Amino acid sequence: MPQERTLVSFDWAIKYLLRNKADYVILEGFLTTLLGKEIKIKSLPDSESGKRLANDKVNRVDVLAEESDGFLVVIEIQFITEMDYLTNSTPYSPLPPKADKSIKINIVYFDLGIGKDYIYHGTTTFKGLHYNDELELSPAQRTEFARLEVKDIYPEYYLLKVDRFRDIVKSKLDEWMYYLKNSSIKSDFAAPGLLEADSRLEYSRLSPEDRRSYDKHVDNRRSEKSTIYTAKLEGKAEGHAEGKLEGKAEGILQVAKKMKAEGVDIGIILKVTGLSDEDVAKLAV
Repeated sequence: MPQERTLVSFDWAIKYLLRNKADYVILEGFLTTLLGKEIKIKSLPDSESGKRLANDKVNRVDVLAEESDGFLVVIEIQFITEMDYLTNSTPYSPLPPKADKSIKINIVYFDLGIGKDYIYHGTTTFKGLHYNDELELSPAQRTEFARLEVKDIYPEYYLLKVDRFRDIVKSKLDEWMYYLKNSSIKSDFAAPGLLEADSRLEYSRLSPEDRRSYDKHVDNRRSEKSTIYTAKLEGKAEGHAEGKLEGKAEGILQVAKKMKAEGVDIGIILKVTGLSDEDVAKLAV
């Protein structure tokens, strides 16, 4: 069995550790492997994703990069937990004026949707309601946009369903999926960027400050998962959807009370438990 080393998670690493040009090679390796073409990072624009926020709630990293064909592309990488999905809190980042293309990569840490695969790719197309024809660019627009199809001027989407990956490695992209899921890299992995990640992102090499920050990040994620799991179990109790406080299942009330005591946003409590604003306001902490 190839030896593995425990590393910090990729979402935390690219927000807090890999902001320097010397470390771009790791993120470039991931993007090159996923997109199937060489990617060179021009910059990681300053945004909230680069700040060490106490609540660790910002889960987006923006990348300005150049493809091997010379096109400038803005890549938005979102790390989506189930809590993010429930609250629909992931922000949208507009396409910079000088960018030729936009790619949005969603790395999902729960089983979103129904499907056999663990990596999905999508583009934008337009179909006529009456003739079922596909909208195309005119010859003049193809020249103006330097693109052949309508889908090429709209964002391209990738969905990586980490929990669906079964740890069966058959390709270099699977090697990256293995790291995303397990925060570890086997010694025989050879995908671009992983050799550097194996060296740079080892937990034992973090500074004391970075260790404290990462430990808090891990605790936050565990707390989110526990809250969601508990709420789902209790949500099956009879009376979950009733409108009055007296009719609510006791389990739901206890979950809501605990979430409120821990300072969870009221909007999250409402969506997870199904309670009303009035019900939550009545809960004693």
